[in-house]
Formats: sequence, C-alpha cells, structure tokens
Amino acid sequence: MGARTKARKRALDVLFEAEQRGVDVAELLAQRVVEPGTEASLPQYAVEIVEGVLEHSERIDELLATHAHGWTVARMPAVDRALLRLGAWEILWNDDVPDAVAVDEAVSLARELSTDDSPAFVNGLLGRLVVLKPTLLA
Repeated sequence: MGARTKARKRALDVLFEAEQRGVDVAELLAQRVVEPGTEASLPQYAVEIVEGVLEHSERIDELLATHAHGWTVARMPAVDRALLRLGAWEILWNDDVPDAVAVDEAVSLARELSTDDSPAFVNGLLGRLVVLKPTLLA
C-alpha cells in the first residue's frame, strides 16, 4: 500500500470517527496529530485531506446532494459519505492528484470498507464530478 493510499485511509478514519462520535472534525484532527492512538503518526497528506474537506465542506456536501440522484447526503452510508467528501476534495481542489487516481482510490476503499453497492455508487458520483469539474469551479 502506497504512502498516499495509507494517508487517505487515515484521513477517512478521522472523518468517519468524528461523525460517529459527534465531535468536531478539526478538534479530533488536532488530537490525532498529537496523539495518534494505536496507529503510527498521522501522515501529512492525511492532515491536508481532512483540512481540505473541512475548508470546502459546505460546497462538497452541496455537490454531493445535487448529483447523488435519489440520495440525500444524510441518507448515505457513513463510510461512503466520508469517502465521497475525501474524493470530491481530491478531484476539485487538489491538482497534485489525477482525477482518475482520486476516483480509483475512493472506489478501492469503498470496496474494502463499505457495502457491496458502495463501489459502484462512489464511482458513479465521483465520476460525475470529474465530468462536471470544469463547470463546478468556474
């Protein structure tokens, strides 16, 4: 597993944990940077992802809600919701990661960590954001 793949998984862990525990994501991130728990220290790229998702959270959720036909963001499985937020940030605001890589990584994590239907759902929704990207950031 590559360094960025591990960082994505750790960022997903922070986003998911904060939501499940009902705690502030920024506070949990700061806590995990200082005290990573049972894991190794939090990779810098994981911190960048979580901070990026936080910075653009309203726009990300708006885009997910708009393009997830028949689904509200709140109704999505929690892992999928965190993965979609992570993937959307990488696609729309991180030029260092090719869009196809961001989608593939999110789909791979969905396959590993979520429901049987999640990989197709994550792929379809993030793929739609890739297609619409030029109009979404204009």
